Amino acid sequence: MKTSDIIKNGLIKENPTWVLILGMCPTLATTTSAVNGMSMGLATTFVLMMSNIVISLLKSVIPDKVRIPAFIVVIATFVTIVQMVMQAYLPSLYDSLGLFIPLIVVNCIVLGRAEAFASKNNVWHSFLDGLFMGLGFTWALTLLGMVRELLGGGSIFGHSLIGGADGMLLFILPPGGFLCLGLLMALINRLRRKSA
Repeated sequence: MKTSDIIKNGLIKENPTWVLILGMCPTLATTTSAVNGMSMGLATTFVLMMSNIVISLLKSVIPDKVRIPAFIVVIATFVTIVQMVMQAYLPSLYDSLGLFIPLIVVNCIVLGRAEAFASKNNVWHSFLDGLFMGLGFTWALTLLGMVRELLGGGSIFGHSLIGGADGMLLFILPPGGFLCLGLLMALINRLRRKSA
């Protein structure tokens, strides 16, 4: 597989959020602001990269019968590292993301990439796949968080853009998340098809 194909797949052609529709729980739950969306995306990117590397290195020594549990142990190790670092150095962000950091362990993007890619490819390609799938997930969460924060609070990354306006609470709440996600998904997939 060519490096350029791996990059295009992660960012555009097989984007976890817009195309594969994976990881919807953290996508909808953590994107009430751009900072939260970006932070969850970057945490997931780290876990994806590191778990892909380790799984690619260990693929020949993991017995087939315990493949999935072994993948989960590897993924859980890196999620624990992210959780502890975030709790120690970014406590307010950790409090904001809360339960969704440990849930990266069972995020179907991470386990799916371990099974579909890292267990079948070399370390370098597995690293690139984790990096660009993670970055694709990050830009999707950040974009969704920006739209929801702008419409719901009149700001982006905490900076007020609409002086004195409060925004529409609907977009911070779950129904607004679904609405924004659906509209952005339709728009991005339309643009993808036009450029193809």
